[in-house]
Amino acid sequence: MADPLSPIADAYTLRLKQYGASPRGVLWNNLEGQRLRFELMVSMIGPGFARQGLSINDLGCGYGAFFDYLSEFPAMRGGRYFGYDLCKPMVQVARARVADPRAQFIHASEATHEADYSFASGTFSMKLKTDRETWKSYVFEGLKSLWAMTAKGMAFNMLDISGQGRTTWLFYADPGEFLDFAMRELSPQATVLDSAPLNEWTMLVKR
Repeated sequence: MADPLSPIADAYTLRLKQYGASPRGVLWNNLEGQRLRFELMVSMIGPGFARQGLSINDLGCGYGAFFDYLSEFPAMRGGRYFGYDLCKPMVQVARARVADPRAQFIHASEATHEADYSFASGTFSMKLKTDRETWKSYVFEGLKSLWAMTAKGMAFNMLDISGQGRTTWLFYADPGEFLDFAMRELSPQATVLDSAPLNEWTMLVKR
């Protein structure tokens, strides 16, 4: 399969130039929707979120908004955060924004550190001209790779294939198909959350 990531990195570089370090700069409409996505994903951790010293992988970290959200939780006291992004300017902006020593931002398209929990928010939404089946195969492989670097649980979200107003350059996923994949390839402890009013769904996968 031809590498689909270079044009996507270029597209995010353009978004960053247009909108800066903001939700729109990473393809989200507003701050409220971005925060709801974060809340849904971290619900997987449950009571463990009060325990100090957790390590976090954030695949597709953008400008570091998820670390902003996580930074004051007890779980991040003595914890570690690894943010990865395929767009080098995003990583540079994140490093400039976040001086916190708990956070490390890495220019990469996959996780390079094992962590307690891994997250991917909007990471696989932009496919550009890659055909749907090819992109879906890439997403499955990307999720398996992230799971291999995850000790306790993983959460990710996808645009819902049943939603209205679909755009050709975005990837929309069937939650049932992805649940079958997760239970077969990752863990039987997988559940899908309705992300209404967002036009997407969130999947939680536990060891």
